[in-house]
Amino acid sequence: MIASNLLAFSTLFGGWLIYGLALLWAVARAPWVELFSDLRRQHLLFGTMLALFLLWLVRRDFDSGLSYHFIGMTAVTLLLDWPLAVLAGLAAQLGLLAIGRMDLASLGVNGVLLVLIPVVVTELCAIRVERAQPRNLFVYIFFCGFFPAALATLMTLLGGLALLWMDGLFPMPPWLDDFAGYLWLVAFPEAFINGTIVTALVVFYPDWLETFNRSRYLQAPWKEGDRGE
Repeated sequence: MIASNLLAFSTLFGGWLIYGLALLWAVARAPWVELFSDLRRQHLLFGTMLALFLLWLVRRDFDSGLSYHFIGMTAVTLLLDWPLAVLAGLAAQLGLLAIGRMDLASLGVNGVLLVLIPVVVTELCAIRVERAQPRNLFVYIFFCGFFPAALATLMTLLGGLALLWMDGLFPMPPWLDDFAGYLWLVAFPEAFINGTIVTALVVFYPDWLETFNRSRYLQAPWKEGDRGE
């Protein structure tokens, strides 16, 4: 998370523009009819908003204006699908804004980094896995849970670093050449958290996952052989 004083006005404006368009697209594609008619889905949405807000409160703030916290958007995307995941991320941001843990000017840029990038990476990975139509449950858990969470973290960190470097308002530390080593230390726990959540949902509540094909992944092994005969 980046404070507004570390970014140029053009970057802040561009972040708001991209994030605003993405929010409008998410509102247009969200399943509002199913959401209002399904009480279970409403509880999942509101519970996810609260969980994201609490997760993003556990953070390390630095005097420079940078903050670090886990993202968690990979599990949210798999749980709610991308339109509601984007809106859940916005709700968590508004919660941080309300208690003074985020400034309004940088909400757009941080929304792009912390919400849009993880959602896009997770959605692309889920689409690629679905096209392959694997029947191994662990393929879904790894390539939709663990892998996209780690990749989204790397993309988010590199994207934030690129913005800081282009604007030139943040003095880059002299140990920047060692940054690649720290990336893995950040990506692994993010992958572990999201992968563990996805694994638990697959085992106990597979119907909660909007991107999970229960009929294929949880099919009895002998049925595939019978169909081939």
